Amino acid sequence: MSDSLFTKIIQRKIPADFIHEDETCIVIRDIQPQAPVHLLVIPKKHIQRIADTKDEDVTILGHLLLVARQVALKEGLKENGFRVVINNGPHAGETVPHLHVHVLGGAPLANGWGSASHSH
Repeated sequence: MSDSLFTKIIQRKIPADFIHEDETCIVIRDIQPQAPVHLLVIPKKHIQRIADTKDEDVTILGHLLLVARQVALKEGLKENGFRVVINNGPHAGETVPHLHVHVLGGAPLANGWGSASHSH
């Protein structure tokens, strides 16, 4: 397993605000939120980025989206909406090389989220 920041969080070597955990993934609050609610859905299996997934990762990928939906609803984001984002590579704003899904909401979001100032 890689020693990415997220791997260390999964292993409890670095503290984080966990809001969900199951056998496949964790969900934490982003420490540099870009919206009032900014959650990260992170697979326990280290996959560097979405472009590095394999066909056999279909179950993990589907699970990440189902959990993203679940935590968004738990956070009360259904009525006004929320955004789900996966960055792939440095030009997309990825700063942690471990696949993760952003769930953002709680206020109107500007179009074009993902500029250089919005990272992970």
